[in-house]
Amino acid sequence: MSPDSDIALDGEGPLHQQIRRAIARPILAGRWPPGRRIPSEHELMQRFGVSRMTVNRALASLANEGLIARKRKAGTVVAIPSAERAVFEIWDISAEIARSGATHSMTLIRREVGPAAPAEADVLRVPADTPILRLVLCHASDGEPIQFEDRLVNIAAAPGILSARLEDIAPGRWLLDHVPWTEAEHAIRAAEANAEIAAHLKIRRGSACLVVERHTWRGDTPITFARLTSPAGAQVLVGRFRPSAG
Repeated sequence: MSPDSDIALDGEGPLHQQIRRAIARPILAGRWPPGRRIPSEHELMQRFGVSRMTVNRALASLANEGLIARKRKAGTVVAIPSAERAVFEIWDISAEIARSGATHSMTLIRREVGPAAPAEADVLRVPADTPILRLVLCHASDGEPIQFEDRLVNIAAAPGILSARLEDIAPGRWLLDHVPWTEAEHAIRAAEANAEIAAHLKIRRGSACLVVERHTWRGDTPITFARLTSPAGAQVLVGRFRPSAG
């Protein structure tokens, strides 16, 4: 069984929801890897002083979300994460293009490392001077520009990203594959293309665009902020959600 700190009730809401969150946290944070056995129903009943029905309700919810797998002989274990689910919920442009039958390509326009300027720190929600990676890219579908990406990454929250070949793999895809996240937020707005965006997307300056601004966190630690700009009418997938119980 895990250390006590790994599964603790937070005192908010019904007990079955508290147990659900207590188990989801170490899974989503990466502390409990796929295949790891989680405490049995009996262990959880004793630990939290609750009924079997309450525990079963929490586990059933986690199983429905795909976080755990309940096996008759092996017991309950952490499920193998569904890459498709993660890609769908946090939109990965390279996967979306591939799913449509087209070929994804991208151009890495700028890549810079340095302390966050006040405006950058504010948008990424980190202290000023936090070491960050700045990325500017343009994604294309069958050679046709479809999305301009402006991204800030908290280097401390994404170990290994400085050595990643981000000219070959989309930063969003790399982060999905290597950095567990626990919360995401999307904001959607309309905007006019400025000169740089218009040049890379091959549209007229001032053309209508759809902008998706996306934050992701691991616990209370910000991971990345991305501003994704697409010409009006381009297919996008956006939302705001928590993958675990809230």
